Amino acid sequence: MDATTTSTPHRPTAFKLAASIAIAATAAAVAGLGTLGSFTDSTNPTAVAVQDGTVSIDLTAGDGSASVPLNFGVAPGASATKYVNLVNDGSVALKSVGLATVATASSILDSDPTNGLQMSVESCSVAWAADGTCAGAQRTVQASGPAVRTTTLANPFGLAAGATDHLAVTLGLPATAGDQFKAQSSSLSLTFTATQRDGGSR
Repeated sequence: MDATTTSTPHRPTAFKLAASIAIAATAAAVAGLGTLGSFTDSTNPTAVAVQDGTVSIDLTAGDGSASVPLNFGVAPGASATKYVNLVNDGSVALKSVGLATVATASSILDSDPTNGLQMSVESCSVAWAADGTCAGAQRTVQASGPAVRTTTLANPFGLAAGATDHLAVTLGLPATAGDQFKAQSSSLSLTFTATQRDGGSR
Protein backbone atom coordinates (compact mmCIF):
# COMPACT_ATOMS: atom_id res chain seq x y z
CA MET A 1 0.00 0.00 0.00
CA ASP A 2 1.43 3.30 -1.03
CA ALA A 3 1.43 6.07 1.49
CA THR A 4 -0.05 9.27 0.16
CA THR A 5 0.82 12.58 1.66
CA THR A 6 -1.48 15.51 1.22
CA SER A 7 -0.82 19.04 2.24
CA THR A 8 -3.16 21.90 2.90
CA PRO A 9 -2.32 25.56 2.92
CA HIS A 10 -1.27 26.60 6.40
CA ARG A 11 -2.90 29.65 7.87
CA PRO A 12 -1.48 31.02 11.07
CA THR A 13 -3.96 30.59 13.91
CA ALA A 14 -2.67 33.66 15.70
CA PHE A 15 -0.89 36.83 14.79
CA LYS A 16 1.57 38.67 16.97
CA LEU A 17 -0.75 41.66 16.67
CA ALA A 18 -3.76 41.00 14.53
CA ALA A 19 -5.92 43.82 15.70
CA SER A 20 -5.26 47.19 17.17
CA ILE A 21 -8.26 48.72 18.83
CA ALA A 22 -8.59 52.16 20.34
CA ILE A 23 -11.67 52.89 22.41
CA ALA A 24 -12.96 56.23 23.61
CA ALA A 25 -15.77 55.95 26.14
CA THR A 26 -18.14 58.71 27.15
CA ALA A 27 -21.29 59.03 29.21
CA ALA A 28 -24.42 61.10 28.71
CA ALA A 29 -27.66 61.39 30.62
CA VAL A 30 -31.15 62.06 29.32
CA ALA A 31 -33.73 63.35 31.76
CA GLY A 32 -37.25 62.47 30.71
CA LEU A 33 -40.41 64.35 31.63
CA GLY A 34 -42.90 62.25 29.72
CA THR A 35 -43.95 64.33 26.74
CA LEU A 36 -43.10 67.61 28.44
CA GLY A 37 -39.53 67.82 27.22
CA SER A 38 -36.04 66.44 27.70
CA PHE A 39 -32.62 67.53 28.86
CA THR A 40 -29.18 66.18 28.16
CA ASP A 41 -26.12 65.94 30.34
CA SER A 42 -22.50 65.24 29.50
CA THR A 43 -19.75 63.32 31.25
CA ASN A 44 -18.72 66.42 33.22
CA PRO A 45 -22.27 67.41 34.02
CA THR A 46 -23.90 70.68 34.76
CA ALA A 47 -26.70 69.98 37.20
CA VAL A 48 -30.06 69.63 35.48
CA ALA A 49 -33.00 69.90 37.87
CA VAL A 50 -35.78 67.49 36.94
CA GLN A 51 -38.58 66.61 39.32
CA ASP A 52 -36.51 67.90 42.24
CA GLY A 53 -33.60 65.65 41.25
CA THR A 54 -30.46 65.69 39.16
CA VAL A 55 -29.83 63.23 36.33
CA SER A 56 -26.13 62.60 35.91
CA ILE A 57 -23.80 59.72 35.09
CA ASP A 58 -20.03 59.61 35.05
CA LEU A 59 -17.50 57.22 33.56
CA THR A 60 -14.10 56.45 35.08
CA ALA A 61 -11.37 53.92 34.43
CA GLY A 62 -11.76 50.75 36.48
CA ASP A 63 -8.22 50.96 37.83
CA GLY A 64 -8.89 54.36 39.36
CA SER A 65 -6.79 56.26 36.83
CA ALA A 66 -8.06 59.44 35.25
CA SER A 67 -7.90 58.15 31.69
CA VAL A 68 -10.78 56.22 30.14
CA PRO A 69 -9.58 55.73 26.51
CA LEU A 70 -8.34 52.18 25.97
CA ASN A 71 -5.82 50.82 23.46
CA PHE A 72 -5.00 47.16 23.00
CA GLY A 73 -4.48 44.39 20.46
CA VAL A 74 -6.06 40.98 20.01
CA ALA A 75 -5.28 37.90 17.92
CA PRO A 76 -7.72 35.41 16.33
CA GLY A 77 -9.26 33.26 19.02
CA ALA A 78 -8.20 35.65 21.77
CA SER A 79 -9.84 38.47 23.64
CA ALA A 80 -8.96 41.43 25.82
CA THR A 81 -10.94 42.84 28.74
CA LYS A 82 -10.87 46.40 30.04
CA TYR A 83 -12.62 47.74 33.11
CA VAL A 84 -14.63 50.95 33.52
CA ASN A 85 -16.94 52.23 36.24
CA LEU A 86 -20.28 53.71 35.26
CA VAL A 87 -21.59 55.78 38.15
CA ASN A 88 -25.09 57.13 38.61
CA ASP A 89 -23.89 60.24 40.41
CA GLY A 90 -27.23 62.00 40.12
CA SER A 91 -29.97 62.13 42.72
CA VAL A 92 -32.69 60.22 40.85
CA ALA A 93 -33.09 56.64 39.73
CA LEU A 94 -32.64 55.69 36.10
CA LYS A 95 -35.02 53.77 33.87
CA SER A 96 -32.34 52.31 31.62
CA VAL A 97 -28.79 52.64 30.34
CA GLY A 98 -28.01 52.20 26.67
CA LEU A 99 -24.66 51.51 25.03
CA ALA A 100 -23.95 52.65 21.49
CA THR A 101 -20.70 51.55 19.87
CA VAL A 102 -19.64 53.14 16.59
CA ALA A 103 -16.44 52.95 14.56
CA THR A 104 -14.71 56.30 14.30
CA ALA A 105 -11.92 54.73 12.23
CA SER A 106 -13.22 51.64 10.47
CA SER A 107 -11.67 48.49 9.03
CA ILE A 108 -12.71 44.89 8.42
CA LEU A 109 -12.27 44.40 12.16
CA ASP A 110 -15.53 46.21 12.85
CA SER A 111 -17.32 45.92 9.49
CA ASP A 112 -17.45 42.10 9.43
CA PRO A 113 -20.19 41.19 11.95
CA THR A 114 -19.38 37.46 11.90
CA ASN A 115 -15.60 37.15 11.81
CA GLY A 116 -14.82 40.64 13.09
CA LEU A 117 -14.67 41.98 16.61
CA GLN A 118 -17.21 40.66 19.07
CA MET A 119 -18.00 42.54 22.28
CA SER A 120 -19.67 41.62 25.55
CA VAL A 121 -20.10 43.52 28.80
CA GLU A 122 -20.26 42.04 32.30
CA SER A 123 -21.14 43.99 35.43
CA CYS A 124 -20.00 43.26 38.99
CA SER A 125 -21.69 44.64 42.09
CA VAL A 126 -18.25 45.37 43.56
CA ALA A 127 -14.93 46.36 42.01
CA TRP A 128 -13.35 43.64 39.87
CA ALA A 129 -10.40 41.86 41.45
CA ALA A 130 -6.95 42.16 39.90
CA ASP A 131 -7.30 38.66 38.42
CA GLY A 132 -10.57 39.60 36.70
CA THR A 133 -12.89 37.77 39.08
CA CYS A 134 -16.01 39.21 40.68
CA ALA A 135 -16.35 38.70 44.43
CA GLY A 136 -19.93 39.98 44.41
CA ALA A 137 -22.91 39.44 42.14
CA GLN A 138 -22.10 39.27 38.43
CA ARG A 139 -24.40 39.90 35.49
CA THR A 140 -24.09 39.86 31.72
CA VAL A 141 -25.46 43.27 30.76
CA GLN A 142 -24.58 43.00 27.06
CA ALA A 143 -24.41 39.57 25.44
CA SER A 144 -21.60 38.80 23.02
CA GLY A 145 -22.24 40.06 19.52
CA PRO A 146 -20.81 42.35 16.83
CA ALA A 147 -18.85 45.17 18.44
CA VAL A 148 -20.59 47.90 16.46
CA ARG A 149 -24.21 48.05 17.58
CA THR A 150 -26.64 49.76 19.95
CA THR A 151 -28.16 47.92 22.90
CA THR A 152 -29.82 48.56 26.23
CA LEU A 153 -27.86 47.15 29.16
CA ALA A 154 -29.76 44.27 30.73
CA ASN A 155 -30.55 44.84 34.41
CA PRO A 156 -27.47 46.90 35.34
CA PHE A 157 -26.58 47.48 38.99
CA GLY A 158 -26.28 51.25 38.64
CA LEU A 159 -29.89 52.31 38.14
CA ALA A 160 -30.36 53.55 41.70
CA ALA A 161 -29.09 57.01 42.59
CA GLY A 162 -25.51 56.75 43.82
CA ALA A 163 -25.02 53.22 42.51
CA THR A 164 -22.11 52.01 40.37
CA ASP A 165 -21.78 49.45 37.61
CA HIS A 166 -18.28 47.97 37.62
CA LEU A 167 -18.11 47.01 33.95
CA ALA A 168 -15.82 44.54 32.22
CA VAL A 169 -15.79 45.25 28.48
CA THR A 170 -14.45 42.30 26.50
CA LEU A 171 -13.48 42.50 22.83
CA GLY A 172 -12.51 39.33 21.05
CA LEU A 173 -11.59 38.26 17.55
CA PRO A 174 -13.10 34.91 16.50
CA ALA A 175 -10.74 32.07 15.59
CA THR A 176 -12.33 32.15 12.14
CA ALA A 177 -10.73 35.54 11.39
CA GLY A 178 -8.49 35.01 8.35
CA ASP A 179 -5.28 36.61 7.15
CA GLN A 180 -7.20 39.61 5.84
CA PHE A 181 -7.56 40.75 9.46
CA LYS A 182 -3.81 40.87 10.02
CA ALA A 183 -2.38 44.26 10.99
CA GLN A 184 -5.79 45.93 10.73
CA SER A 185 -6.85 48.61 13.19
CA SER A 186 -10.09 50.21 14.27
CA SER A 187 -11.12 52.95 16.63
CA LEU A 188 -14.36 52.54 18.50
CA SER A 189 -16.42 55.06 20.41
CA LEU A 190 -18.57 53.75 23.27
CA THR A 191 -21.32 56.04 24.51
CA PHE A 192 -23.39 55.15 27.55
CA THR A 193 -26.73 56.94 27.67
CA ALA A 194 -28.91 56.94 30.77
CA THR A 195 -32.62 57.63 30.76
CA GLN A 196 -34.49 58.79 33.83
CA ARG A 197 -37.54 56.87 34.98
CA ASP A 198 -40.73 58.25 33.50
CA GLY A 199 -42.07 61.25 35.32
CA GLY A 200 -45.58 62.58 35.56
CA SER A 201 -47.00 65.96 34.68
CA ARG A 202 -46.71 68.64 37.31
